[in-house]
Amino acid sequence: MKKLIVAALLTSAALAHAQTTPAPAAPASPAKKELVQKFLTLQQPGIEGMARSLVERPVAQMAQEVRGALQQLPAEKREAAAKAIDADIKKYIDESVPVVRERAVKLAPSTIGSLMEEKFSEDELKQLVAWFESPVNKKYAQISAEMQGNFTQKLVTEVGPQIDPKMQALLTKVRATLGVPTPAKAGSAPAKPAAPAKAAAPAKKASGSGL
Repeated sequence: MKKLIVAALLTSAALAHAQTTPAPAAPASPAKKELVQKFLTLQQPGIEGMARSLVERPVAQMAQEVRGALQQLPAEKREAAAKAIDADIKKYIDESVPVVRERAVKLAPSTIGSLMEEKFSEDELKQLVAWFESPVNKKYAQISAEMQGNFTQKLVTEVGPQIDPKMQALLTKVRATLGVPTPAKAGSAPAKPAAPAKAAAPAKKASGSGL
């Protein structure tokens, strides 16, 4: 829920920034600013998680393409190449996540915070902060990951048989369009080459021949 709220606020902030800048609003009171800051502190784990996701999402997409490319390598070179790529990816994530996370936390007050000051009254902010600090919300946050995991697993199990063949057909068609051979499935035997045409039966040896 926290991630959804953060995402909605970031989207709203981006849309508001893209529109014509309105006349500056009256400055928020110190009490209101304090409430907004408290709200941002409560939301910081979600903001940091979004920063990590921003770094990892394109890497995950690239990893899918890499897996396909690895299948084109000779079998004896795949393991070493995969380990080298994994190390490079880990280094990229380890170096990039702190940069994006730090910038996201610093950017939050001028984007999310400004929008909160503009759109919410002081009383509404009090209610919002109280909700995030409430035992009910904390309990919900603790089990939300489990609920999402169970729901996702059940959904994938039920729709997989319907969606997987469509995805495989799409991948096959895209590879055909690109002229890329379809990689063999993991653990399956390589396709057997077509049997050559049978040669004509040799002529019978002449009687008495020493050959």
